Amino acid sequence: MSADNSRLLIVDDDEFNRSMTARLLKKEGYAEFDMAENGYIALDMIRNNNYDSIMLDVEMPELDGYGVLEQLQQDMRLRDIPVIMISGINDTESVIRCIELGAADYLHKPIDPVLLRARLGACLEKKRLRDQQLGYVKQLREEKRKADALLNVILPAAVANELKSMGRVPPRSFQNVAMLFCDIVDFTSYCNAHNAEEVVNGLQNLFEAFEKITRQHEMEKIKTIGDEFMASAGLTLANQDPLRSAVACGLEMIRAAAENDPVWQVRVGINQGAVIAGIVGHDKYQFDVWGDTVNTAARMAAVAKEGSIAMPIESWLSIQDSCDARSVGIIDIKGKGPLEIVEVYALR
Repeated sequence: MSADNSRLLIVDDDEFNRSMTARLLKKEGYAEFDMAENGYIALDMIRNNNYDSIMLDVEMPELDGYGVLEQLQQDMRLRDIPVIMISGINDTESVIRCIELGAADYLHKPIDPVLLRARLGACLEKKRLRDQQLGYVKQLREEKRKADALLNVILPAAVANELKSMGRVPPRSFQNVAMLFCDIVDFTSYCNAHNAEEVVNGLQNLFEAFEKITRQHEMEKIKTIGDEFMASAGLTLANQDPLRSAVACGLEMIRAAAENDPVWQVRVGINQGAVIAGIVGHDKYQFDVWGDTVNTAARMAAVAKEGSIAMPIESWLSIQDSCDARSVGIIDIKGKGPLEIVEVYALR
């Protein structure tokens, strides 16, 4: 911090002393300074301006230098402004009291220009270094905030918090988890007939709507796989009725797709059961889930009709009293063999 851009405040009840101090500062190259004739005016000016250092007289009527120092120390925004006390009192006790109250230094009247140059320069350099340090800390906090925000986009919030606090996320088994897959019908044909910007914008609109819907139903997005949206209920977020949440979410996704621009039809597959979840990869983290429950839910999306939800009859039995459904018959499911599939079309 050079002398020409430092802003100073001279506080002294004597006009002659203020003028003398100002002349000394000008000789040292300090051009930016204000003056105050008592402690109350000084405090008001300090609270409303940014000063790099304060030259403060000890003996003043109304509110003396000690009182100003005390109030500065009580204000967390102002307590680190370097204050140089100026006094005609050649008393060690006064110096000690000022330093204990937070003063950075002490000068006796009449002010020695050499001492003024050295001590004010030292105070301003300390403030410059402190401001620089605070700038680095602020920058680091902002970078950490951005990193945390990015991590929360990539991973479920609970998983991201565990990774940040522990440095790892142990793989776990979860029971009674509802898995949902939502797949766009004839998406490949749409891609072939439209340009890249139209395709990506359409997906962005739809998946943003899906993300909002999952949050509303106490579910969480796991990932997208091409044009397929994958979500779960009862995994890392507490959910009293995961399967019902997944069905309600799926029904709303079907409506949202029909109102999207462009309008798309979707198929939804749901299944409930045990899963294994954890983070894989190192260069690019990915939270994922595995197990028969997941595979079967994905197969349900593949066999579901346009604008409908499909699930195995075993899952439907646990929700049969709160939904309207119809059997679509027994279908040979890859990796599972023949399964009776139920189409759910409404909740009660």
